Amino acid sequence: MKKRILIVDAYNMIGHWPELEKLKKADRLEEARDKLLYILSDYYKQSNAEIIVVFDAMYVPGLSKSYEQYGIQVVWTDEGQTADSYIEALAKKLQTRLTQVEVATSDGAEQWTVFSQGALRKPAWELYQDIKRAKREVHAAARQYQDQALVRRSPFSDKQLNALAKLRDELSK
Repeated sequence: MKKRILIVDAYNMIGHWPELEKLKKADRLEEARDKLLYILSDYYKQSNAEIIVVFDAMYVPGLSKSYEQYGIQVVWTDEGQTADSYIEALAKKLQTRLTQVEVATSDGAEQWTVFSQGALRKPAWELYQDIKRAKREVHAAARQYQDQALVRRSPFSDKQLNALAKLRDELSK
């Protein structure tokens, strides 16, 4: 199985996801960045992919660094480098026969560039929907587990439950 890497154009997501865009418009960009990382960290646990989130220095000049937070890799580009150019170079470098790179951005030019390098592309809205779907799956699994726990804590013995099931089946005929 191929190793999967998801590269996320951070400010593109912030501009296209309703809750993050609202924070950005309210001049709470730092909070939007933190919330993006938190959301992606939850998704990371379910996605089976390494996640690299790229911020460019457009809003935070002079901050060029790379670190891990919440299990995901966070990259801030150099002041003169855009996130797009960094992502394109990174996708080209990481895409191999054993690694499948996917780039999350709604920037059409960037999508075509990474696609021509063999990487997959995912628009911001599609990633947002994937994350929402993954959350629903986790909640459904948790609910199922809780329901099973209730059955396990049932005051009835297996013999009594079998008798009740047999009675139910007979009455439903």
